[in-house]
Amino acid sequence: MIRVGDLDVTFGRGRRAVRAVQGVSFAVQAGEIFGIVGESGSGKSTVLNVLCGLNRRWRGTVAIDGEAQSPQRSRAFYKKVQMVFQDPYGSLHPRHTVDRILSESVAIHGLGQTERRVLQALEEVGLGSTFRFRYPHQLSGGQRQRVAIARALILEPRIILLDEPTSALDVSVQAEVLNLLTRLQRTRELTYILVSHDLAVVGHMCRRIAVMNRGITVEELGVETLRRQTPEHPYTRQLLNASRGYDRKAANNIEEFDANLS
Repeated sequence: MIRVGDLDVTFGRGRRAVRAVQGVSFAVQAGEIFGIVGESGSGKSTVLNVLCGLNRRWRGTVAIDGEAQSPQRSRAFYKKVQMVFQDPYGSLHPRHTVDRILSESVAIHGLGQTERRVLQALEEVGLGSTFRFRYPHQLSGGQRQRVAIARALILEPRIILLDEPTSALDVSVQAEVLNLLTRLQRTRELTYILVSHDLAVVGHMCRRIAVMNRGITVEELGVETLRRQTPEHPYTRQLLNASRGYDRKAANNIEEFDANLS
């Protein structure tokens, strides 16, 4: 369903140029949940921005459902691929009601049956019709993220890109949203790419995981390897140690990995 080959993304020019993504390649099967993990600045979100068409300055190959993609994407592409962003506070227009936020996508793509689609999308994410004419400031963080998920679902895509979908939420709400995403993936047979710095989240949802460090994929592993805590690359082992919580000894032993040399 998704194939990425030798993806390169550079920000800036000359001496100030930064290669945010370097030679990243992976493939995702239809109906799979594929995870990308790494610390902040590792290039995870940049990969998603290329896949969804937000970043048009890249080199390499990107294919979606067997069709090669150029930096400029068609309207049909956005009906097939949707994205849920990290910040539910910033991804919804503050002066638009939930109804308008959801209806806008339907109108742009000329799908028709707007009311039915809006109500169905709200029901699917567990909100219901009572939320239809509320504004984002009248919703909790978890409710806003459910609206963002409904906005992605309303076009009936086959692929959803998830950029840290629970990191801005309270811990008590994170599990609810993750369970919702898991249920929707199964019922709709969706393909997900889930970006996260949280190994517990990725281990809960994904079967395969790519680990990124400084723009490079240092390792690709199955979730069972992650659960056994037996990755091959020392950077991945360091992420595992960090995921257990603060430990003074572990903190003192943190190393800086040069992805080009490791």
